[in-house]
This record gives sequence, C-alpha cells and structure tokens, in this order.
Amino acid sequence: MSDALCPLCGRPLGKLHVDRHHLIPKTYKGREQFDIHKICHQKIHSTFTEHELFKSFHTWEALQQHDDIRAFIAWVAKKEHSYFSRNVRSNNKKR
Repeated sequence: MSDALCPLCGRPLGKLHVDRHHLIPKTYKGREQFDIHKICHQKIHSTFTEHELFKSFHTWEALQQHDDIRAFIAWVAKKEHSYFSRNVRSNNKKR
C-alpha cells in the first residue's frame, strides 16, 4: 500500500481503484493531475458539471466544503480504502 493519501477524502490511496483528477478540467486547458480514489473521482463528476468545476470547485478545499461532498466524505471515511461502488448522478447536477 502506498503512503499517499487521497486529496479529497484523506484516506490512503493504495493501488486499487485509483484515478487521476484535473482540478481545472481538461476542457478548460487544465493540465495538472492528481491521484484520487475512483469512487471520490466519480462523486465529483456526478455532482458537478465541467463548468462548475472550472468556475467554483477547482480546489480541494472548495470541493470539501460543498454539502454533498462533505456528506460523501463522512460516509466514505468508514469504508476500506479499496472500496469501490459506482455513484449515481446527482439530481442537483445541471445537465
């Protein structure tokens, strides 16, 4: 297991179910990528549009302060770092 922590939930990353996330979406010329749990990555993209990520949620702190993400982090904190399940698209997300 790696010593690296997920920048969203703070749990150890490990080696299974790890994705790369652009804080500034590639659509908006974002280049920097960060290792993140796949379930955390899917939660971000099931909650926010690319435009919302670019305009308002392009830092880990901003993401962590959003009510839906904060509730998700509290829930996922009880799971093993290798836990993975697909997220359902948020009803609040504008399509």
